[in-house]
Amino acid sequence: MNDLIEIYRRIEYLRNNGLKMKEIADYVDMAPSVLSALYSSVLPTYVTSLKQGHSEEDSLDLALAQVNNVSKKRLLGNLASTKELLFSLEPANGEAKTNPFMEMMTAEMQRSVQEVYNYSGSYLSYSLSSSCVEPYLIEASEDNTYVKVTHMSAYNTTHRGVGLFNNHQNGYIFFNERESPQMALFSIYLQLPMYDFPPFLKGLYLSLDYNRNPIARRILFVKQGDSTDMEEFLELKGELVPLDKLTELQKKYYDYTCQEGDCIRTCMVPSPQLNENDLEREKKILSL
Repeated sequence: MNDLIEIYRRIEYLRNNGLKMKEIADYVDMAPSVLSALYSSVLPTYVTSLKQGHSEEDSLDLALAQVNNVSKKRLLGNLASTKELLFSLEPANGEAKTNPFMEMMTAEMQRSVQEVYNYSGSYLSYSLSSSCVEPYLIEASEDNTYVKVTHMSAYNTTHRGVGLFNNHQNGYIFFNERESPQMALFSIYLQLPMYDFPPFLKGLYLSLDYNRNPIARRILFVKQGDSTDMEEFLELKGELVPLDKLTELQKKYYDYTCQEGDCIRTCMVPSPQLNENDLEREKKILSL
């Protein structure tokens, strides 16, 4: 049944060179859901089981047990013809296309423009950084091809990034903290409530600390207004607010974002061995 491994590699090749699963399925006369199950579940499980030393027969049975829409009899009966059709299919002009994941991201960026109206406007963010308050502006780009997000730090540094808003469930915001060609991404994962024009958004903020160690914090976006006018936005200022200067409302934001457990830190442990014992050492260091 080496044909199964060759089929798996061929589907992967076609996918990586720009062909969509439905195009491949139509060409080999197979239901897209069946081909998708083969590619994403059955064949990877089959290969993994073989590597673990199981027989081909047992590996295939184990793999097929993961899904309920692939018939073993039909799969083996059409194995030779499926392989032949797959190897006769080539990407257009035989040239590799854009990375499928990047194509998906580009498409999601464009779709997000249709959903961002519910979240457009200016916000003040609150997160664990000495009572740090920083403005964000979420809006559609001038040409309506992506969601543009502007961030002003408490130290008057401006970052411009992109946002992805998917089905009013999750939002993702990405920035580069450094000047090109350096790259230090920070990203924000937002929960999008089932609510028209929500007064605030909450989520997690992932970035690098001053020593370039990954760190995750709770973050809260509080809506300031629907306007996306840049001059109005620039009137908002990022700042570090002392705890004793917080208003009663800001204290609630502080209590939500700045308590024990609202931040996950990592650090590098100098070690010549770099083994599992370093994981315990890291936790001890971070607890000091």
